[in-house]
Formats: sequence, structure tokens, C-alpha cells
Amino acid sequence: MTAAPVSGSDVLAALGTVVDPELDEPITDLGFVRSVVLDDDGVTVHLRLPTAFCSPNFAYLMASDAQDALRAIEDIGHVRILLDDHHDSGKINRGLAADAGYRGTFGSEAEENLDELRRTFRRKAHLAALERCLENLLKHSELTVDDIPSLTLSDIPPGRQKAALIRRRLDIGLSLCPASRVFVDDDGRPIPREAVPMRLRFAKSVRISMEGNAHFCRGLLATRYADSDGGSATPRVADVRTSCSAIVRRVS
Repeated sequence: MTAAPVSGSDVLAALGTVVDPELDEPITDLGFVRSVVLDDDGVTVHLRLPTAFCSPNFAYLMASDAQDALRAIEDIGHVRILLDDHHDSGKINRGLAADAGYRGTFGSEAEENLDELRRTFRRKAHLAALERCLENLLKHSELTVDDIPSLTLSDIPPGRQKAALIRRRLDIGLSLCPASRVFVDDDGRPIPREAVPMRLRFAKSVRISMEGNAHFCRGLLATRYADSDGGSATPRVADVRTSCSAIVRRVS
């Protein structure tokens, strides 16, 4: 039997799984997806950033992750990702089209290993998610900072914040066992009791920095594109496929 053709909603849902590596928010929420066009060959997605001088590393990570997310959609056809209005747009777009990879795209300008860069931001995202969970517990329960070293995942109440923490732990390879300690370092080692207050303050500073940067980027993006689309964060979606050649997915 056949299912409906790949839709704009399918594309946006896939792009919603892509997070900005520095801000740890979906690129769809940040307004970084400018447009989506479905045609007879596949899909073309235009991405954008708050300034022309955002880090090329971050820009490539975002665009490459978007390409991977869309290619995972069954029978989507050819995926074209284009980064607009960035000082390295041409280089990044050519590299993506050629599947050249990070080093193939930037050559001698590639400053560091992309996997290590990704790990760095995933660790920051875990620390921010951890702080949100602990801050919520400290505010809404009788727990104190002294109780933090003994907390396990089973002690964290279910909800959006715990789900985010679980995802971030999975991203950096930490245990998901309910009996696992919550307040651990990047390698899963429990934080010594005497170091907990300082580590908690550091985690809070990371979380506040990420949230502040996300707010700042939204403002810059709205200002930059105020004339072209009124500063809207909602992407334009168009389906220009002919009815006879619409992409159809088969399901069992």
C-alpha cells in the first residue's frame, strides 16, 4: 500500500530534530530555516543565520546536520541544502553538494576536528539541561544542595526537563539506568561533594549564557530580515510538484 507523498510538514519535522550546536535549540524554533520547496526531484531548503559572520564551523554543522536529517526521510529524493547570506555560503554550499565533508569543504582552513567540536557543544548542552533539572528540584522540593551528590535519575520527576536531560546524557554516552547518579562530569564520574556548589554555579552560568545567546540571535535575525519577510521566524513552504510525479512512500 502507499502512503501520502512526503509533505512540507514531514520536512519541517525532520529539520526540527536539528539543533544549533551552540544554542542547543531546534533550528526551526530559532528561525534559521528560511524556506522549503518540494519539487519533482526532491527538496530544496534555504537556511539563514543572524549575521553574515557567524562561525563557519557552526554554520557547516547546522547545514550538514540538516542534510542528514532530510536524507533520512524515506523516498524524499534529492536533498539540496543552501545556506544564504553568509560570508562562506559559497564554500559551504559547494561542499554540501559534493558531499565533501568538513575538511573537504574547508581544506587548510579547517581549524579543528568537527567531531570534537560537536562533543564540546553536546557537553555544554548536557550541563545546561542538568542545571535546569536541579534548579527545579531545589525550588519545588525539600531537597538542598547537600542532597545533590546522592541524586539518581529515578529521583528526577518525569517531564520535559527530565526528557531533555535523558537526551543529552544519551548524546554524550552517559548511563540511562534509573540508579545512575545525576550530578556527574562529562565522563560519568560523580562530582565530589566539596566541589558541588562551584560546579552548580558553573552549570548555571553555562545555561544562562546559552539562553541569553539564543534570545540575542533571535533579535539579530528578526532585525536582519525585517525588510524581506517582516522578521518572521516561520519558513516559507511551497510544493511545486506535478501531481503525477509526487514522491510516494511505500508502507507495509
